[in-house]
Amino acid sequence: MARSRRIGEDVGRRATHRNATHHNDVGRFLALVLRNPIVERVLAAAEADAHRAGLPGWYLTAGCLFQTVWNVLDGHDPGRGIKDYDLFYFDDRDLSWDAEDEVIRRWAALGLDADIGAEVEVRNEARVHLWYEQRFGVPCPRFRSSEDAISRFAATACCVGVHREDGVDTVWAPFGFDDLFGFVLRPNPVLAPRHVYEAKAARWQKLWPRLEVLPWPDL
Repeated sequence: MARSRRIGEDVGRRATHRNATHHNDVGRFLALVLRNPIVERVLAAAEADAHRAGLPGWYLTAGCLFQTVWNVLDGHDPGRGIKDYDLFYFDDRDLSWDAEDEVIRRWAALGLDADIGAEVEVRNEARVHLWYEQRFGVPCPRFRSSEDAISRFAATACCVGVHREDGVDTVWAPFGFDDLFGFVLRPNPVLAPRHVYEAKAARWQKLWPRLEVLPWPDL
């Protein structure tokens, strides 16, 4: 379990991120996501792997975090409906598939997936631009970091990540926590196309009926 907490800061938002209210929100966020024991297991495993084999710029991120928050706030089991745990890292020294696959296989050899009953999906965000357009139909800029990638999720409430180093949890939340805690799904139309946002929104609204889905803007 982490000893203490600090927060990653986004350019242009540092004053907001330093205020007391925001830091209280970070504490609340961590308290909620750590109610999911699998989150704790994956964070501990990622920290150990980073020390043992190197996992630069890693974050546990996406659905396993914001869905845990919604589950806990709605009184459900924290892991309800979570099928995978997204583990991002950023290594631009070798952008080949073989290099990424070596990390994926290393994680598979840990046997963690079978132990926790869910998949840990490990992805190198430094090479997402090589396959994103083929999968989603729109081009993707080359990311500068894992934080950059997390900041481009389809909805602001989804843009959260946790990194652990030497027992200290760092939270990356470029849009803060108001939408996440308030069950508001607000589009973040910087990368993911409209149909991806709307498909995710429809699926999530079935699980959390009080989720307020804001419309995709007319750009």
